[in-house]
Amino acid sequence: MPNLKIHVEEALWHERGAALRAALPEIRALLCDRLSVPPGACQLALIPVWGLDGQPQINAELHILPRSERTPDLLRALAADLRAEVARAAPAEVAVRIGQLDPTTYIALK
Repeated sequence: MPNLKIHVEEALWHERGAALRAALPEIRALLCDRLSVPPGACQLALIPVWGLDGQPQINAELHILPRSERTPDLLRALAADLRAEVARAAPAEVAVRIGQLDPTTYIALK
């Protein structure tokens, strides 16, 4: 259940929003491949934001459920590849954060 929210600084959104939207299928394919999930398990969103100077213009936040094969090394490599994929669509400073949710308290209704 990868849940990815990509927060894009508003000024960059106007310049590169269409390119980021076009990159979503490739980003989803990356998540599916690395996290071994089907496309229907993913939720991706692009969100324009107004932030402060000195922050990355793009902040990607990925929430996942833990699995034994999702090691810190695998997740670091995924973060690096996700950052590269997003930056390819919108050249800017990109921060990536990955959080693992507690499966005993996580509830999702679809």
